[in-house]
Amino acid sequence: MSEVFRRATVEDAQRLVDVTYGAYELIRELGLHWPAAHADIPMVLQNVQDNECYVLEENGIVVATVTYSTSGEAKAITDLPFIKWFAVDPEYSNKGYGGRLLDWVEREIILGTHGHGEVTLATAKKHPWLVEMYERRGYERILEIDAKNGDGIMYLFRKNIASYA
Repeated sequence: MSEVFRRATVEDAQRLVDVTYGAYELIRELGLHWPAAHADIPMVLQNVQDNECYVLEENGIVVATVTYSTSGEAKAITDLPFIKWFAVDPEYSNKGYGGRLLDWVEREIILGTHGHGEVTLATAKKHPWLVEMYERRGYERILEIDAKNGDGIMYLFRKNIASYA
C-alpha cells in the first residue's frame, strides 16, 4: 500500500471528474445544486487553477480529492478558510481515504502552510449522513443558510484545527 498526498494538476482532470462525479451521485439524486455534482473537464480545470485542489493516491490511482478554496466564493458568508469539492471514489469509499486526506489538508496545508487555526465547510441539512460525519470529525454548526435555490437549509460548519495539531 503506497499512499501519496499531493496537489492536483491539470493532468489529473479526467480522473478528478470521474472521482467527483461518482462520489456526488447521491447529491444529484437529492436535487442539490452543487457545482461539484456536475463536474466536467472545464469545471475541474477551473477548480484546479483557481484553488488548491489536493488528492490522495493509492498505488498511483487518485482515490480522493478535496479543495481548499482560495478563489473567495465563500467570502460572502465567512472570512475563514473554506473547503469544498470533497470526494472519494465510490470504489474506495468506507476505507478511510477521505478522512486521511481531510486530516492531511487540515493539518499540513490549512494550518501548516497557511497558518489558519480554523476551517469551514458547508453541507445540506437534508443529506442523510454528511452532517453527522462532519460533526464526528469535530466540525460544529455555526450558521444555517437558505439560498432559496431549492437546496433547503445548508449548514456552515467550523472546526478549530489548531487544537488538533
